[in-house]
Amino acid sequence: MEFFRLKKDIPFMRYGKVTTAISLLTFFFAIWALVHNGLNLGVDFTGGTVLEVDYPQAAQLDVIRTTLEKTGLPEVSVQTFGTTRDVLIRLPLKGNTNSAKTSDTVMAALKAQDPGVTLKRVDFVGPQVGKELYDNGALALVVVAIGILIYLAIRFEWRFALAAIIANVHDVVIILGCFAFFQWEFTLTVLAGVLAVLGYSVNESVVVFDRIRENLRKMRKTSIPDIIDSAITTTMSRTIITHAMTQMMVLSMLFLGGEALHNFALALTIGILFGIYSSVLVASPLLLMFGVKREHFIKDTKPKEGVSSDGAQV
Repeated sequence: MEFFRLKKDIPFMRYGKVTTAISLLTFFFAIWALVHNGLNLGVDFTGGTVLEVDYPQAAQLDVIRTTLEKTGLPEVSVQTFGTTRDVLIRLPLKGNTNSAKTSDTVMAALKAQDPGVTLKRVDFVGPQVGKELYDNGALALVVVAIGILIYLAIRFEWRFALAAIIANVHDVVIILGCFAFFQWEFTLTVLAGVLAVLGYSVNESVVVFDRIRENLRKMRKTSIPDIIDSAITTTMSRTIITHAMTQMMVLSMLFLGGEALHNFALALTIGILFGIYSSVLVASPLLLMFGVKREHFIKDTKPKEGVSSDGAQV
């Protein structure tokens, strides 16, 4: 299905050096933010106390946050959980705080504000468990990246695989850099969003690379930059349809999903936007830098008898 078809190829590769320079600047800025600020790790990674409480009516999250801030508890996270009456409260591990004492302090403050509140469960995430989750999350990112690299190297050619994985790593670093710069809380749900972006972004790269590979075989008299421009232009309609539909769903989670899904949807939103950019204006220019040639895909470059070099009958 196509919304439109462009009759003239857009010269994307003409601006390849400019877009690559912009990508490098953005990439280095994200690295700087990660090194300078670091990620604002949530309770899942740092350890802390998690309480689930139930209200007889719809909970007022702003009132709950204000009530808990008055107790002096640090960095309290409050969000609905399941229904509007169920509330999840997260408190990071600070100093020598005791989980039982912290939960008592929280419940005392909440009952003073609303006597109808009840405690459904309380969990304590130790610092050792949090560190294991952090290490396992980092390992998951590495394993996924290696898996994508192997898949692309088998399906295409090592130049395509390397270009795609660099573009994907670019997307992941940009997401992490945004979370570090703005100090948004980084939790397991955000990590799930980052992993989803890896798979989503590589799908776009595969579509463009497939068309480039087809063009390398068919357009034998055309230069490599023009072949890449043609591949990107002919897949433009599909790209717009796919990303527009996906972005509508993600934005609905971002604005209507509540605090529980906010950072997850935020990671996906950043990843989708930069995924479009990297698949077209990062991965493709890298192919030119790596010296991709049609000979890599055509074993016999001599035209067959009765057929011209561009595939036409003579």
